[in-house]
Amino acid sequence: MHIVEQKLEEITAALTTLEAPWQDEHAARVMALVQSIPAKKAFSDEDAGKLFDENFDAAFTAAYLFLGISKDEFQDRLAQVLPGPNGVTRFKKDRAGFLAALGKLDLPAAMTTAMNFEPTWSDILIERLRSGRGKAIKGQKRGRGLEDFTESLVREVFSDKFEPRCQFTGVGGKTAKCDFAIPDRHKPVILIEAKGYGATGSKMTDVYGDVDKIVQAKRPDVA
Repeated sequence: MHIVEQKLEEITAALTTLEAPWQDEHAARVMALVQSIPAKKAFSDEDAGKLFDENFDAAFTAAYLFLGISKDEFQDRLAQVLPGPNGVTRFKKDRAGFLAALGKLDLPAAMTTAMNFEPTWSDILIERLRSGRGKAIKGQKRGRGLEDFTESLVREVFSDKFEPRCQFTGVGGKTAKCDFAIPDRHKPVILIEAKGYGATGSKMTDVYGDVDKIVQAKRPDVA
């Protein structure tokens, strides 16, 4: 067998950009649907309902685009005002209730704002910033906001007898990072990890991985 030794410089020099289209069949259906919306000064719950009548999946995507939130955020907010499964079956079974829930989420108002908005060239760049870097910033602030909220509760219960955002020592000298170690990192009695996320997928896997490291490192008698 002929062994070829590669240098890091040779590998990096051979790297190329992976180009991929952003549109698929679903995106095409969404664009066709929103482009078919007639111009109006104001939209109602029924106007939103007509979109869902025409193509539920495309309208579902259009709804969270109008609201300027992610699919996961939209599903979460919709479930809060309309508990239970919120798919096409629910829509057909309880159309009035579904539309009322969309009204509570201010979808008709968002449609009205979007339809009557007169963009300038800078708005395009701002939207690209929001949908790109803005998503990462939003995720960071969501997580830190939850940590700050948790810290206020910990401080209320334990006063200053805790260490925030530290690496604690557990069984057999094992260590792991946690958000709060009570009373301290050397001999903790309680460990707290605060996680906030607004999407499924890799982020939830990361959450599980972080918590699992704590479980593996902590002593059995530590809560």
